[in-house]
Amino acid sequence: MNKIISFFSDIQQNIIDRLQVLDGIAPLLLRLYLIPIFWMAGTNKIDLSTLMPFENTVAWFGNPDWGLGMPFPALMAFLAGWTEILGAVFLAVGFAVRWISVPLMITMLVAAFSAHWDNGWQAIADPGAPFANERVVESAERLSRAKEILRSNGNYGWLTEKGSFVVLNNGIEFAATYFLMCLTLFFTGAGRFFSIDYWLRRQYVPD
Repeated sequence: MNKIISFFSDIQQNIIDRLQVLDGIAPLLLRLYLIPIFWMAGTNKIDLSTLMPFENTVAWFGNPDWGLGMPFPALMAFLAGWTEILGAVFLAVGFAVRWISVPLMITMLVAAFSAHWDNGWQAIADPGAPFANERVVESAERLSRAKEILRSNGNYGWLTEKGSFVVLNNGIEFAATYFLMCLTLFFTGAGRFFSIDYWLRRQYVPD
């Protein structure tokens, strides 16, 4: 047993530990993944010509019947949109990544609980996947019926040539995933070499 432990310890010391110089790749890839997501989310809320939220975004944030029913909808839309836009920019250059991760996580939590929570976990309805709730299970029948209609009345082969039809469940799955990615960046930081944070720390913080 001791020999086995010693063997794996030697592997770690001689191989894995030497790869630490590349440990900035993982946070870099997380940043690159999140940049377009937050940029698109933010610019869909904020009119960059006026720097203010779109009217339909404010209405969706505030309307209790078909929207989120939030108080102070203009302020909430403004904060959410600019958090996502600035988050994308900061992630792109690797500046203040730990700091910007905090409001981005808060934004994802607000989105999860205000817009997605009632729909359960799944983003795309799949009755055979874990955490399928009653809403997801019922969607299977509707999807099957929709496919029958399309097969009978449309060119189903052409319609599905580029991908299968699905039911959007709009659960918390994506918001939770982005939250966890931001949480990881909060602990790892922006990573070596490919971030302003790294070079600022190297320049001004003594070892």
